[in-house]
Amino acid sequence: MQSALFPAGVQASRILDLWHLTLGVCCAVFVAILLACFFAMLRAPRATRATPPETSGAHASQPGLRLSVILATSISVILLFGLILADVLTDRALSRLPVDKALHIEVTGYQWWWQARYLSDDGAPAFTLANELHVPVGRPVVVALKAADVIHTFWVPNLHGKKDMIPGRDATIEFRADKPGVYRGQCAEFCGYEHALMAFLVTADPPAQYEAWAARQRLPAVDTLDTVAARGREVFLTQDCARCHSVRGTPAQGNIGPDLTHVASRQFLAAGTLANNRGNLAGWIVDPRTLKPGTAMPSTRLRPEDLQALLTWMETLK
Repeated sequence: MQSALFPAGVQASRILDLWHLTLGVCCAVFVAILLACFFAMLRAPRATRATPPETSGAHASQPGLRLSVILATSISVILLFGLILADVLTDRALSRLPVDKALHIEVTGYQWWWQARYLSDDGAPAFTLANELHVPVGRPVVVALKAADVIHTFWVPNLHGKKDMIPGRDATIEFRADKPGVYRGQCAEFCGYEHALMAFLVTADPPAQYEAWAARQRLPAVDTLDTVAARGREVFLTQDCARCHSVRGTPAQGNIGPDLTHVASRQFLAAGTLANNRGNLAGWIVDPRTLKPGTAMPSTRLRPEDLQALLTWMETLK
């Protein structure tokens, strides 16, 4: 789900309240203007070819009309200042989220994917993943935002508003998910050719379920006894894959592309572009630019048996 109209956190609820107030005031003003125009047309004198238009009142003093204009202007000013005050109060409320015992995540925007690094939590080691976040329901989350290349914008409308990510300038955003669910995020600042295909997911889990997920993410890749999967591991390490990607528990320590330690547990590939299944993964490895034009990932030409072995091994990375 990706909609600001269905808030799942306290900040998103306050933003929606401000939106409802603004929409209500603007609709009321619009209706008042239409009624004034309609009333003016009803009162306007009618002229025909035989009766010339009445212009004598154009320069006459009209105290009632002057009073109406002053009253309408005063109401407009009051409403505008009221919206400004509501905006300021909403902004202050958004900045007052308690962040005691918060979960800390560092998110870096790249063209065109997201790296999420979970910082040490209560002594537990950090871990890194891509394009998906998991957060515990009811616990505040502090996200440190960085941009690696151009300006990006972090936006999960169900949980909070937008926050720009400017190269060389760090920023933070705090939110709290109060309802379990999966919420879609999106880069909201045009960042190049594949801006529209730069999405991510935020999954809000009950606390116990989140802790179990985090414990699995901290583990290295599991050694496989399957001979086909073992062959796939060798293909990964001997091809260019290991130069760009890291898989904890193996010699692969590349830092150009996403960490693939638990790639099989993710719902999507290529920042929300493709469902994570064997067919899409094969197409992404062989020729990614036909699926996501402009991506920096190069094509990888493999023999069919090597490709199938590589896919088998990558399906074990859960």
